[in-house]
Amino acid sequence: MAQEISSLRKFVAPEIIFGSGARKMVSNYAKTFGAQKVLLVSDPGVVNAGWVVEIEALLQQEGLDVVRFTQVSPNPRTEEVMLGSQVYLENGCDVIVAIGGGSPMDCAKAIGIVSTHGTQIREFEGIDKTTNPIPPLIFIPTTAGTSADVSQFAIISDQQDRVKFSIVSKSVVPDVSLIDPDTTSTMSPFLTACTGVDALVHAIEAFVSTGSGALTDMNALDAIRLINSHLALLVEQPEDKYLREQIMLGSMKAGLAFSNAILGAVHAMSHSLGGFLDLPHGLCNAMLVEHVIDYNYSSAEDRFAVIAQTMGIDTRGLTSRQIQTRLRNHVQALKRDVGLPDTLGKFGVNMSDIPYLSTNAIKDPCILTNPRRSNKRDVELVYEEAL
Repeated sequence: MAQEISSLRKFVAPEIIFGSGARKMVSNYAKTFGAQKVLLVSDPGVVNAGWVVEIEALLQQEGLDVVRFTQVSPNPRTEEVMLGSQVYLENGCDVIVAIGGGSPMDCAKAIGIVSTHGTQIREFEGIDKTTNPIPPLIFIPTTAGTSADVSQFAIISDQQDRVKFSIVSKSVVPDVSLIDPDTTSTMSPFLTACTGVDALVHAIEAFVSTGSGALTDMNALDAIRLINSHLALLVEQPEDKYLREQIMLGSMKAGLAFSNAILGAVHAMSHSLGGFLDLPHGLCNAMLVEHVIDYNYSSAEDRFAVIAQTMGIDTRGLTSRQIQTRLRNHVQALKRDVGLPDTLGKFGVNMSDIPYLSTNAIKDPCILTNPRRSNKRDVELVYEEAL
C-alpha cells in the first residue's frame, strides 16, 4: 500500500491559450470573471515595448476600467508587492492582469495574496501558507523562460535581508495563461538567452526531481528537446517566428513540468544568489547548472543519461562517467553559443560570501526535491566550483 501512495502525483495547470494572437483574448476572459476594474501589472521595460498600451486598450474597448501598476523591479520586491496591493484595494479592483516576464507575474501573484489576506507578503514564504482565495489572475508572458504564467511559484526579493524567498501554492496558479509567441519579439538577445536557459534548467531539474512522474516527465523531456534544438538559433535569428514559437512552447512545457515536480539545487542556489546580487534569474541559473549536474549525477544516473540522449548525445557504449562528461560539455557549449559563459567570480562573488549564500539556499523549498540530499557544506562546495 505504501508503494501505491508514493506513486500518486498531482498535476495543476491554468487554462492555456497558446499561439499567435492569444493576448488579444484578454478582455473576453476578464469579462468571464465578472471584471469591472482591472489591475494591470507590468514593468517599465514592457511599457516601453508597447505591450501595456495594447492590453490596456483591449480591456477598455470592452468597457472595463483599468488601473496600471508598473513599479516592478527586475527582481520584484516586498515593498512593491505591498504598494501594488494598496493600489488594488484603494481602486476597488476585482481582477488582476499581468503582462511581462517573471517579475510582473510573480509580483501580481503576491499582490493577489496580500490583497485578500491583509498582511505582509513575507509571511507566505514556503509551501501552502495561503488561506483565502485570491483574485482571478490572467497572465500574458512576454519572455520564454520563467513560466510564472503556468506555475504554482512566486519568487519575491527582500532587499533588507538580501534574499529571495519562494511562495509555493496552488492558489497562485493563474486562472488563464495567454501564451503568445509574438510578445517575445521585443526581447533582447541577452534576455532571450537568459530566459531560455532558465527554461532549460526548469526542465532538467523537473526530470531528475524526486517529485517527478509520468505527467511531468513527458513535458520536461519535450521542453529539453525543443530548447536544445532551437535556442542558439533564435539568439542568432531573432526575427524567425517559427523558432520563437518553438522556444515559447518549450518554456511552457518546462513550466508545467517544474510547477508539478518542483525543482532542485540549481534553483535553490540561484534564488539565494539572485537575492544577494540582484542579478537576472536565468543568468544565475546559467552559472550554476553544470556544477549541480555534476553534484547530482551519481544520484540520478539513468535520468541524466536520458537527458543526454534527449539533447542529441549518442550514449551507446559509453560509461556513466563518459556520459556525465559529455552532458556537462554539451551544456557548457550551449551556454557559450547563446553568450552566457560567465562565472560567479565575474560578478563579484568571493569565497567569504559563500557561507551566507549557502545558509539561504539550504532553506529554499526547491532543495527538498533535489535528487541528492544536500547539507550546507555540499552547497558551499558547488558554489566554490562555480567561482
